[in-house]
Amino acid sequence: MNFKYKYNYNNIIFVLKYIINQIFILKFNGKRYLDYSSFIKMNFGERVQKISLDTGFTCPNRDGAKGYGGCTYCNNKTFNPDYCIPQKSIKEQLEQGIAFFSRKGKNDKFLAYFQAYTNTYGDFNELKKLYSEALSVDKVVGLVIGTRPDCISDEIINYLDKLSNERYIALEFGVESTNEDTLNHVNRCHTFKETKSTIKRCSTKAFHLGAHIILGLPNETHEDFINHAKELSKLPIDTLKIHHLQIVKGSVMSHQFKTTPNQFSLFKYQDYIALVSEFITYLRPDIVIERFISEAPKDLLIAPKWGLKNFELVDKIDKYLTTNNLWQGKNL
Repeated sequence: MNFKYKYNYNNIIFVLKYIINQIFILKFNGKRYLDYSSFIKMNFGERVQKISLDTGFTCPNRDGAKGYGGCTYCNNKTFNPDYCIPQKSIKEQLEQGIAFFSRKGKNDKFLAYFQAYTNTYGDFNELKKLYSEALSVDKVVGLVIGTRPDCISDEIINYLDKLSNERYIALEFGVESTNEDTLNHVNRCHTFKETKSTIKRCSTKAFHLGAHIILGLPNETHEDFINHAKELSKLPIDTLKIHHLQIVKGSVMSHQFKTTPNQFSLFKYQDYIALVSEFITYLRPDIVIERFISEAPKDLLIAPKWGLKNFELVDKIDKYLTTNNLWQGKNL
């Protein structure tokens, strides 16, 4: 494998990370990219299960602070398991989630995942109470906090930095697109410029930084998709979740899809496999890929309906990468 990556971090640490990650990819996990499951096992020595939480947060593009209606693709019900109800306390949600996953006998460590809506959008002292309550639950070894780049204060950043000295803390930002026109079109009510600025503010902190990107948003082209990978690679992120666009019931897009379907170009799964495989060849090789697709509940999903589980599609991606001799960072 040739060392082709023209890295932005001009220091020996990056080179060492690159070499270690490439050895890990080829020799240990058998994959052609850094996968999240292996990353977790390297950090904890075993499998760790995330437990989704809904604390009743909202977003600034829902409550009128910046806009109304939320992101056009969004229906947060697609994220929440049955135990995840905001009327329940954090402790109750976690204990029920732990009981659910413990029945399978594979998990003894858990991460509290503040997932629904914007989980740093609130009073600082109230946020501290919620995070502390989660960390007080037996078997919870850390926090994963999903948020927006325009909804986090230096106060919260510094607090999470302090927490990360004792626990695993990950902060995930919904980037969704690096194209400013797209962000405006889907009513994100923040810019990619804000994303870059916020992630830079967090880059010197001890917690892990994650990002989410959606492939297939209206009016975006193949060139846009590849540019997302290039732009994300410039950010000091540790992990990335890749989602394909899904039209779900209860979203603004569900109405748009019904009335103006021509603005959407939804992927067939074979085309998505080819795209996402090419996408990661332009992705910085030390970024851990947490997921390749999202999977909306069948009762909420309108399109596309691939009839594949996550693991089935990942297996097809693995085979495609091997067959076509592709790997993460190959084209950088």
